[in-house]
Amino acid sequence: MDFWQTMLVLFRRWYVALPAFLIAVGAAVGIYLTVPVTYTSTAVLVLDQPLAGGSLPALPTDKGTITNPLLNFDQGLNNTAAIVIQALNTPEVAAAMGASPTGDPSYKVTNGSTNQQEQIVAGPFVFVEGDSRNPQAAQDIAKRCVERVKQELAGRQKALNAPEQTYITLDVAVQPTTPAAQRGNKTRAAAIAVLMGVVAALCAAYSFESYYQARRRKSPAHEQSLVAASSGA
Repeated sequence: MDFWQTMLVLFRRWYVALPAFLIAVGAAVGIYLTVPVTYTSTAVLVLDQPLAGGSLPALPTDKGTITNPLLNFDQGLNNTAAIVIQALNTPEVAAAMGASPTGDPSYKVTNGSTNQQEQIVAGPFVFVEGDSRNPQAAQDIAKRCVERVKQELAGRQKALNAPEQTYITLDVAVQPTTPAAQRGNKTRAAAIAVLMGVVAALCAAYSFESYYQARRRKSPAHEQSLVAASSGA
């Protein structure tokens, strides 16, 4: 059926479609009120090279050159950031960080992208996000993530026997922020309920219309009219 035929059916069977839609709207309101608000605290970290770079001079008397770490980015920092991100996202680390299997609290450590394949090319940045229904819990797990990133970075360099003078340092560009309420899940759930209500109203109206037309075709009066029409022909 086209649009106007659909409108005609809805108009003719409004007493079926309207209650179905109102029930769905009521369900949407109930879902919106019952779905809890999630709070998010975020932090941004950046990996820096040491002042003298990543190498020591072969001769002790050679002082080498000193470079501003903020002007000395290279692919090595990107790779290190990707390694740290992958390490923080393992189930073992998540359990140690206090992340709940049910998702409250939980955390994300990324390079700002949800695509895992882009974590090496995005730059020496680590983005931390803590989520929980409790604002303080969201900020607390974000702080624990920041500290774990520091430990992971230092531990890996120590395990590789890198000279301490060449250690990559970590700058907390943005400390874990005040938790902000995220109501996207509530809104999406309510919108889905309303959409399902529209579908339910259409299905109810068409079902009742089909039932009514079927009964009408089987009624004696309808059969007599068909007989009369055939006799007249």
